[in-house]
Amino acid sequence: MPASQKAVGHGRPKGLGSHPGPSPLCWASFAVIGDIYMPNYLYLDTSAVLRAVLESGTSPAIEGLIGAASILITSRLSLVESSRALHRLRQLGQVSEARLADAQRELSAIWTRCELWELTPSVCERARHVAPGKPLRTLDALHLATFVLAREKLEGLELVTVDERLQAALQTV
Repeated sequence: MPASQKAVGHGRPKGLGSHPGPSPLCWASFAVIGDIYMPNYLYLDTSAVLRAVLESGTSPAIEGLIGAASILITSRLSLVESSRALHRLRQLGQVSEARLADAQRELSAIWTRCELWELTPSVCERARHVAPGKPLRTLDALHLATFVLAREKLEGLELVTVDERLQAALQTV
């Protein structure tokens, strides 16, 4: 069956056009096989992975996509962002050391499954010009540029994010 675009969030898919607009949902493409949605190729933005790991159980759709994906891709930037998030939580004393250790293990397991894309000159150059009409932050521009370049090499690659600005910028690429 052909792949179809679906919005995934709060455990309930909704049909979409070719490019999703901003909303608090996670966007990904997956094939429909009977009544089961099977993810194809996913680019993971750090926001989605942190939501799945640090707020486990609140985003079963994202957790399911990550768990079932055959190919996961992300930027090396994700490793830095996720480590910094754990350092911030430790400094703020908002999470126990045991929970932080569990989160680090879960993140490591996900990142181990990913093909890491480097922050190359071509990624940086693409980030300078991607989605110029959108209020995209620098790190999100780097993720979007990496996604765009990876999608040129891997047809069917879809971005999984919970970041509304990144979702909005996705419309323009």
